[in-house]
Amino acid sequence: MQDHVTTVAELKHLVGDFIREREWERYHSPKNLAMSIAIEAAEVLELCQWLDPEEAQQKAMHDPAFRQQLQEELADVTAYILSLCRQTDIDLAAALDRELSGQANLLQSPAFQAALAAFVGKSPH
Repeated sequence: MQDHVTTVAELKHLVGDFIREREWERYHSPKNLAMSIAIEAAEVLELCQWLDPEEAQQKAMHDPAFRQQLQEELADVTAYILSLCRQTDIDLAAALDRELSGQANLLQSPAFQAALAAFVGKSPH
């Protein structure tokens, strides 16, 4: 499977099959899945915990062992997100599209631009 040819629906199906084959459905409640997302996301953070931004970028791009760990943790986070979307019948692609559109509108708003300018100490114009 590759990102450029695999749909979100295919990934949801893959995760669903994995869960069914192990008879884990009873454990995959929205609460448990939300907790699991947070736990796995913390494991991503742990990989970068004591690295400065440049070192984290370098390791993420060029250190094979680090990249392997990062891939595994990101896959865990993604699997739990997809499972939560399956359990709650959320269309992830549509939700992401709405969220990004809303963020784009917010970031362009005069109120946000003024708050940002005040935060960095510059005039918005």
